[in-house]
Amino acid sequence: MTCCEGWTSCNGFSLLVLLLLGVVLNAIPLIVSLIEEDRSSQNPISCFEWWFPGIIGAGLMAIPATTMSLTARKRACCNNRTGMFLSSLFSVITVIGAVYCMLISIQALLEGPLMCNSQGNSTANCEFSLKNISDIHPEDFNLRWFFNDSCVPPTGSKNPTSNDVMASGWRASSLHFNSEENKHRLIHFSVFLGLLLVGILEVLFGLSQIVIGFLGCLCGVSKRRSQIV
Repeated sequence: MTCCEGWTSCNGFSLLVLLLLGVVLNAIPLIVSLIEEDRSSQNPISCFEWWFPGIIGAGLMAIPATTMSLTARKRACCNNRTGMFLSSLFSVITVIGAVYCMLISIQALLEGPLMCNSQGNSTANCEFSLKNISDIHPEDFNLRWFFNDSCVPPTGSKNPTSNDVMASGWRASSLHFNSEENKHRLIHFSVFLGLLLVGILEVLFGLSQIVIGFLGCLCGVSKRRSQIV
């Protein structure tokens, strides 16, 4: 039995695309903040991008498995049990990084941009911990900051009711870059939704490579493949 060289190569190419996409998505709000240098310190789009979910989680931590999988095309890494073991081990690192990317993205989507928080531009809501994740409930994902006409809480106002959200929720389809608030909401939503999807896909590809590598490690490689190297 070989290590399913074709599937391993496909995994490597897919991880490479996701890796680059994660880095680009993570860099978007950072670049926007640099462009708006005079206002970035006062009202950044978010602060969750500084946890580097795409650059570190979906990016750097996926490089070992991506490199190992891509070299399968050259028949250099998947011809023995050691190669199989390393393939699975590096994929575990990829899965851990992808889960990290997913957790940061979920927290970012839950909180919304800084300008939508009741504490204004305070970064207090940007703290990330497992406790924050454990406190999240499904009903919290109403994305009011995105679907409402405006996410900036008026001074002295009460929290909007569910009827208020339903009445104005789907007007978000008309969001465009006509104001700074809408621009920040669109960028924040697009970036972290994209990073969430990247994390999910990396988990799936990583788990599949773990299974392939584990089976190859148990069953070994064919004699024909062993003689090639």
